[in-house]
Amino acid sequence: MNFIEFRRKMFDLACFNINQVYAWQPDFNRNNLVRWTNRGLIIRLKQGYYTFPEYKGKADYPFYFANRIYRPSYISLHTALSFYGMIPEAVVQITSVTSLKTASFSNAFGEYSYQSEKEELIFGYDLKPMEDGRTLMFARPEKALLDLLYLYPFYDSTQELEELRLDESYLNEDLSRDILQEYTSRFENKALEQRVQRLIITYGL
Repeated sequence: MNFIEFRRKMFDLACFNINQVYAWQPDFNRNNLVRWTNRGLIIRLKQGYYTFPEYKGKADYPFYFANRIYRPSYISLHTALSFYGMIPEAVVQITSVTSLKTASFSNAFGEYSYQSEKEELIFGYDLKPMEDGRTLMFARPEKALLDLLYLYPFYDSTQELEELRLDESYLNEDLSRDILQEYTSRFENKALEQRVQRLIITYGL
């Protein structure tokens, strides 16, 4: 297999897996991937998933790969809260929510963390456009906040909620109280409802 031919076929996919390679070339020698990875011609994202080094310089692709290498999933929690400016800290990991089991991966694009929720709780995300026409599955701000309170139940006191240092201007001007309440009811979780009410009181929403 000639790498130039392989690259021409796979490059525009950005993220490809071994099954896509076999669908194109059923007799493909998987050792090629090992050799090309060792030479730096391709980058291994996780077992069976790869990309090309040219994508390291492109905006949003670490987020895009988060969606692609563990599906279904959408970016949420600390990464989404930081993106919206609701928390002051820069986030090292790219954090996502999935209906699969909890998992984490590390590759040349960053550290990826996936927290598990029931399938019926996989909602409240948008498809955000990228510059080249692809899309990102990204939690809406209300859902990112609820995912945090649901998956990290220690945020159950005024002190713990204050230590989140949520941006009060964002909460009062950009966060939808109606959507927050609607999404909360879909969880059907009394403990979460109590945490949300404490959040509302703590930040004066």
